[in-house]
Amino acid sequence: MDLKQVNDFNKDTLMAHLGIEITEVTDNTVSAKMPVDKRTHQPMGLLHGGASAALIESLGSIGSALSVDLTKQFIVGVEINTNHVRGVKSGFVFGKATCIHKGRTTHIWSADILNKEGKLVATGRLTVLVKELDVE
Repeated sequence: MDLKQVNDFNKDTLMAHLGIEITEVTDNTVSAKMPVDKRTHQPMGLLHGGASAALIESLGSIGSALSVDLTKQFIVGVEINTNHVRGVKSGFVFGKATCIHKGRTTHIWSADILNKEGKLVATGRLTVLVKELDVE
């Protein structure tokens, strides 16, 4: 899939609601940007930690989905952890996930989210389960 197809695939999902836009996909990485605005703020006006976690899970899930045959398999996130390092009030954050394990039944992604100055905002890890579709 090219970037337009990947972004179109996410229409009417949480990713679209949060304004997440995939900006680059390679064999082992997925990058995106996400706005920091009323959609992604917590009540104190900072980037919500759940939005950061959603960005990390989205990056890894897309990477895994692009690496399997979706006519025969599906993927689900089974564990995510996120450490929040720095607050952001506005603009964009930029996430990049790298696959550190791509097995037959599990994939593990490590991700960093940076602010526009390139400083770490959050870091996390996602484990994805690869399941076979029941095709009869």
